[in-house]
Amino acid sequence: MRIRATAAALSVSGALALTAFTVPVAQAADGPQAAAAAAEAGTSAGADEQYGDTAISNVVVNGGKDVVAGISNLVPVKVTFTATDNSGIDNTSGYAVLYHGTDLDNSDAGAAPTQDPGATTCTTVSATTATCTLTFSIDPTVDLANYAAGSWKVWAIASGKDADYTVRENAKSFGMKRYSKLTTNASPEPVKKGATITVTGLLSRANWDTSKYAGYTGQSVTLQYRAKTASTYTNVKTITSSSTGTLKTTVTASADGYFRYKFAGTSTTPAVTSTSDFVDVQ
Repeated sequence: MRIRATAAALSVSGALALTAFTVPVAQAADGPQAAAAAAEAGTSAGADEQYGDTAISNVVVNGGKDVVAGISNLVPVKVTFTATDNSGIDNTSGYAVLYHGTDLDNSDAGAAPTQDPGATTCTTVSATTATCTLTFSIDPTVDLANYAAGSWKVWAIASGKDADYTVRENAKSFGMKRYSKLTTNASPEPVKKGATITVTGLLSRANWDTSKYAGYTGQSVTLQYRAKTASTYTNVKTITSSSTGTLKTTVTASADGYFRYKFAGTSTTPAVTSTSDFVDVQ
């Protein structure tokens, strides 16, 4: 277990304490500020809470796409949600946190937004509705570890101008995946018709524990072929990546064309298709 990732998660779990809605209801409108104080105090983050008619809906993470992180580059992520209350939304009350785990108290990785609690994050849409926007910058060297790949959740909060509020511990689930790479090399080039073509490749993915790329072992990968005169690829065969992520198979040369490998992806790793390699058949 990488200590820095665990420490980040614990920090997030504390900072999440917007849940300090153990504060008197009369102070609920000051939730974000109370949360910041609770974060410094390391207060435990709670589950769903509801007071009044404030509601959160339409939560969107990263435009509806999985978040994919490599080994070093910061990954920008935007979270938006709709907040409603019959008295209007306090524009400084919208806040969210991303985390991995069964619930917030038991999270083992997470990330807080670039905005501080109490910042203006919600834009008024109507007398009762606002759109809240939070931005994140995921650092794979600090925020992520291999065990944290897969399904993540969004913890979110908003409050009305009348001190109503809502806390959603799992407002939305989304995928946090390890960036993948795939290569293809077909040889010899050129080759005589009827001869054997050997197609090799490598399926690798980001290792967040070592900050390097490593072979993705035991995965089904499909070899595809497109004739020079065709516009679409067809599946040739499916093979399994080796203990080091390498790929190797053979086919019979029939006509000029392009070969490529295609990986369908898993719950922790996105799909990827290699650049094609052209073979001149003589």
